[in-house]
Amino acid sequence: MIPMKRSSLVLVATAATAVALAGCAASGTGGGSTASSEYADGKTFTMTMVADPGALDPQLSAVSALFQLTQFAYDNLVAVDENGEIQSQLATDWSVDGTTVTFTIGDGITCSDGSDFTAQTAADNIMWIADPENASPFLGSYMPVVSDATADGSTLTVTLAAPAPFALQGFANVPMVCDAGLADRSQLADTTIGTGPYVLTEAVSGDHYTYELNEDYAWGPGGATADEKGLPATVVARIIPNETTSANLLMSGEVNAAQIVGPDAQRLEAAKLFSVGIEALLGEQWYNQGEGHVTSDPAVRMALTQALDIAELQKVVTSNAGAPAKRLTVIPPSACTYDSVSGNVPATDIEGAKAALDEAGWAPGADGVREKDGQKLAVTFLYANTLGTGGTAGAELATQAWEAIGVQVDAAQNDSTTITGALFGTGAWDVAWVPLNVSNPDQVVGFVSGPAAPEGTNFAGIQNADYDEGVAEAMQIQGTDGCDTWAEAEAALFQAADVVPFANSVVPTFGKGAEFEMTGQIIPTSIRMLAE
Repeated sequence: MIPMKRSSLVLVATAATAVALAGCAASGTGGGSTASSEYADGKTFTMTMVADPGALDPQLSAVSALFQLTQFAYDNLVAVDENGEIQSQLATDWSVDGTTVTFTIGDGITCSDGSDFTAQTAADNIMWIADPENASPFLGSYMPVVSDATADGSTLTVTLAAPAPFALQGFANVPMVCDAGLADRSQLADTTIGTGPYVLTEAVSGDHYTYELNEDYAWGPGGATADEKGLPATVVARIIPNETTSANLLMSGEVNAAQIVGPDAQRLEAAKLFSVGIEALLGEQWYNQGEGHVTSDPAVRMALTQALDIAELQKVVTSNAGAPAKRLTVIPPSACTYDSVSGNVPATDIEGAKAALDEAGWAPGADGVREKDGQKLAVTFLYANTLGTGGTAGAELATQAWEAIGVQVDAAQNDSTTITGALFGTGAWDVAWVPLNVSNPDQVVGFVSGPAAPEGTNFAGIQNADYDEGVAEAMQIQGTDGCDTWAEAEAALFQAADVVPFANSVVPTFGKGAEFEMTGQIIPTSIRMLAE
């Protein structure tokens, strides 16, 4: 994996390569509810993931694969239930008063190495993430910017640098590392040192990760414990990039859970397997606005957007099973439910796209590819293998549309490690389909404004003054009262073709021999193994 200072993106695993932020527990379908007497203890729960998470340090990356594994071994200060309400986890009580957030850390919480987890441990975690030199992607996306965090007995007091409308929801997604891990973070690359319900016992990169139940666990979301009937004794996460292979393993009973978004989902549905659906942003187009990239030219970004038939693209990428995108914050429970996309993303206009390029000086060359000052209008287009066959078909459709207006396209399907390395490290991309999936609008800010990668999480290098102005206003308004202001800010991104959301989809995770709930990822303490 290419070294980089910032290496995360918040995505649902199906949507590409990186973070999925926690949301509500989605309901299972297909299998109905199961009485506790039908649950079995001592079993192994095997799940598939399309991509390897890379290094396992839970605070240095938020890619989807790692975010899922992190839930097994690490806890957050609080959790969010299916109604969007804050639940206990490491903290038993909490309050927000302006820029002061206070947590009471529960008694008797122990780490995987036997040490105690204290309020001071939590404060040290927060201050480590808060230090920009540590380049944690959680700063500004999940965790608000913090001025200070102090401990007094079991009381943790966090002082925010500025008001944060959804501070508690953010902290519900920040994993806490135990003291030994904070003291020597190199250990965290291939081991786990946390308070979570499971402890990593085997890590084979690119193949599988094995976790064993922490039988002393008693501080899970809403008070969940290791004594829950049917909780698996062992969890195995297998890396299976091919959806058809995962579907076959699921049907045969060799695995218990797999996220399937392509055509194989139909046969799993026909088999009436248990499934949990999570609405997610599946199609989202970004442009690299860094110096030296043709997409740093606003006319090029606008033309590439106008060349696309967004409605048709949405149907192709989702295999006719999705819906138009509505906003940047889709993962439930989203505090704001506005539609900031409709009427704001530039409409299809092939002649307008050509005219914009002509006016900007991009003239057709002898081979049909436009040129300007000796530079060809050529773009490197990356899209994730997690988009399945619909993603491949959609990429071909987009490539044809761009070539028709005189753009040379080098399209490449890649895995999460490669795309993350390009976005946050090498910068070797011009257009990317990488869906950012979060719950609340403040979690988007660091990815679409501020320092560009690799110094910041703004991997596309977006600088939109109207968006920044809207965010500054919205950040002063607590909770849902600011939703209209957030919607106006997001609209500015779409109108300028800085970001182009084009498809939503309900992403199903199928289960066999087990039931579970999800918040973008499977909730470890919700897994129940079924008796044969």
